[in-house]
Order: sequence, then structure tokens, then C-alpha cells
Amino acid sequence: DEYQWKGPFYFIQGADPQFGLMKAWAVGDTDNGDDEWGEEIKLAEQAVQAINKLNPKPKFFVLCGDLIHGMPGTQWRKDQEQDLRNVLMNTDQDIPLVFVSGNHDIGNTPTRETIDNYCKNWGDDYFSFWVGGVFFLVLNSQLYFDSSKCPELKQAQDVWLNEQLAVAEKYKCKHIIVFQHIPLFLRKPDEDDDYFNLEKSVRQEIMEKFHKAGIFSIF
Repeated sequence: DEYQWKGPFYFIQGADPQFGLMKAWAVGDTDNGDDEWGEEIKLAEQAVQAINKLNPKPKFFVLCGDLIHGMPGTQWRKDQEQDLRNVLMNTDQDIPLVFVSGNHDIGNTPTRETIDNYCKNWGDDYFSFWVGGVFFLVLNSQLYFDSSKCPELKQAQDVWLNEQLAVAEKYKCKHIIVFQHIPLFLRKPDEDDDYFNLEKSVRQEIMEKFHKAGIFSIF
């Protein structure tokens, strides 16, 4: 049923709840200062309460990465994940949750182990779904940032992405929308490489692929 365009709808997009960041940033120790996240809990609770009050309801609520601040293997990571999970459990059951992996979720240089752990806690690191004739793609952008410790996983995602774009062409979807944590670029496609964007050659390859498929919306 969801392959067919049924008219306008909306979804809620958020990013970086990052439980633990505010204290770490305030004390100037972003590696070890994330032992408190009460303010983040309050903000996340406010967001869930606001979303639950919306009428009509959004089709889904997507969080585009950095769910928590603690990097893989750090002390407070499991507690941060559990507290975020507790908050999100209060989301209206009629509003599906969609999760996107960020660098704090799987590491700046992810490994098979860190990605497997993420998938056990939050679901697949890349996948697709349809809503009302719109095709949505969720990507693991960290594999495009640095896949040196798991090149085979990047290759698998590339193969999968090509297959998904072929599916989109087959079903002639109304729109294609991509979710990923690291943006392709911040201001313009040919901007210099930065910590907060993807490297130029990688960026160009992905943009060409997306443009050919008719993708103009990336979150």
C-alpha cells in the first residue's frame, strides 16, 4: 500500500540528542566529561511531549545520529543509551521511531564490532522504507567518512544502495529522501573538506549517484 502516492504528509526529524555532551562541552573535556546528562533528558522529554501532542500525527520520528555522547568503549555509554531509550519509550505508539547512526554511536572509525553493537541496540545501520509513495533511505555515513577498519561493510552498503536506487526507479516513486548523520556538504557542493562534511571525491561520487536517481532531499 505504501508504494502509492497518497498526498502530502509530514514527519519529524531530529538529531544529536547526544546525552552527555552539554556537561562535557561546559567543562571542556569532550572525551571524559560526559558523566551527567540531566539537561539532555529534560530536552528530550520536552521533544517527545511536543510530538505526542501533534494532530494529525506525524508519519514517523527520525533521529539522525549521535544518540548519545559516549563513544564506543567509554564509561557512561550504556547508561546514556538506557536513559535515552527510557525517554523515547514514551513516544506515542502510533508514531514509529527511525534511528540513524552517527559517529558517537559507532565511532569516528567504525569497526564491525561497533556497528554490530549499534544494530543490536537501535536497529540496522542502513535500510530503506516506503511511506505514502515516498521512498526513504537511511545511510551509515560513517562508512563514507572512514571505513579503513571495515572496508567490506562500506562495499556492502554501496552494493545495497545501487540496488535500492534501482528499486526506486522501478516503482517510479513520487520522491526519494535520504537520512544520514554526516552531511554531504554544509553550504555548497564544492566546499573544502571539513570535519563536518564528507571528503570531496566521496561527496562528488554520491551526489552524482543521487542526482541521477532524482534525489534532491537529504537530511
